[in-house]
Amino acid sequence: MFLFRRLSAPGGVAKKPPVIQLVIVSLMAQSCTAISGLSAKNDQSLALTPVSSATNAGDANIQKVNATSDSLQKKRGVKHNLSGTASWYGPGFHGKKTASGEMYDQNKLTAAHKTLPLGSKARVTNLENGSAVEVEINDRGPFVEGRIIDLSRAAAGALGFVKSGTAPVQVELISASSN
Repeated sequence: MFLFRRLSAPGGVAKKPPVIQLVIVSLMAQSCTAISGLSAKNDQSLALTPVSSATNAGDANIQKVNATSDSLQKKRGVKHNLSGTASWYGPGFHGKKTASGEMYDQNKLTAAHKTLPLGSKARVTNLENGSAVEVEINDRGPFVEGRIIDLSRAAAGALGFVKSGTAPVQVELISASSN
């Protein structure tokens, strides 16, 4: 690595690399390792459950949480639930590779989500008309602010919002990835 080579000064005298550069390289390497570990944890479905509410008046807006493992979630019946706006994507992506590696088919019941595990199943319910559909998470997205899930055209059709393009929905994780 170039930082560990001896640097030659004019006159052929070798000098040691500055300590500050070595410290910076070390800190950058540690940061990359920490970020990699956080990314791996993000792909797992962890739920945050309240432990206790704040007791001091000054701490009224602070709430402690614990991360609960998948097996403990199943024992307690805790599921991943989200509410927000769904959209759909179709023709421009049909036949292109998804984040899971499979080809996108707008006629299958699939969806894109930012953090739910690829290969997992989710139930999406349209809060305007009560219709629901089960989808497989096979892609990442949506990439539009304020949206929580991107559905295939077929899933949007089953929920009745192809024409409007968006709908308020509830997303419930019903099975984690089998991968």
